[in-house]
Amino acid sequence: MHWIAVHSVAVALALAFVLPFVFVLLTSVMGDGQAMSGELWPTSWHWENYAKVFRTPGFLDWWRNSLMYALLGTVFTVCSSLPVAYALAKFRFRGRRTAMLLVISTMMLPPQVIVVPMYLVWAQQFHLSGSLWPLIIPMAFGDAYSIFLLRQFLLTIPKEYMESARIDGCGEVRTLLRIVVPMAKPGIAAVALFQFFYCWNDYFGPQIYAAQNPGAWTLSYGLESFKSAHSVDWNLTMAATLLVMAPVIIVFFFAQKAFVEGVTLTGVKG
Repeated sequence: MHWIAVHSVAVALALAFVLPFVFVLLTSVMGDGQAMSGELWPTSWHWENYAKVFRTPGFLDWWRNSLMYALLGTVFTVCSSLPVAYALAKFRFRGRRTAMLLVISTMMLPPQVIVVPMYLVWAQQFHLSGSLWPLIIPMAFGDAYSIFLLRQFLLTIPKEYMESARIDGCGEVRTLLRIVVPMAKPGIAAVALFQFFYCWNDYFGPQIYAAQNPGAWTLSYGLESFKSAHSVDWNLTMAATLLVMAPVIIVFFFAQKAFVEGVTLTGVKG
């Protein structure tokens, strides 16, 4: 009975997550007259709805912008956060705890608090409004949440490995690249996935910096415009929604093992 109860709850939770996705998929391949009519199963399958979405002016540009934002943001965040996390995890220096407290404190600061001064800096001083660069460039200077996660993971790596590398003549940079990075792949993968998902789904940032330039819109922001233009074409709206969701689902499907392992190990040692 215990086995049945546990698995019944698991099945119910799985259905709660899967059924909305199935509804979006089925609606996306319905005809114009059937979508949102109360019928749950398509009477005919219209896969050309996806082609119509791709032919929408600007959609491929939104896709390219989202991909650029997500990839550059992920690379910049990982490359800038890893050395900081390594220093906080493995170096012993005065003020190390204070530095860690400062990193944690920045995680508690909502982005809405600093959005006005940051916008003024990027728009008036650097003249980068109407683009995604005000969102991408700051990621090259580290991210508090990524630093925290990587630091927690690096604490699980025995210090003897680093000491052996130093005895063999490796400097700190070489030790980081040749010893720490290969051993920290699960943690790096978890941070990279978190950042990729954040950038891909970000709506607030593009709304602030790129709203006045449709050529710089991302999929998450452009989808709102698409929905307004096709407010009665629910099949096309669902097809566009599924195309926005697809990359995230695919990436997580292939990287879920490293993601789960990385997230699990970040909490082993504090």
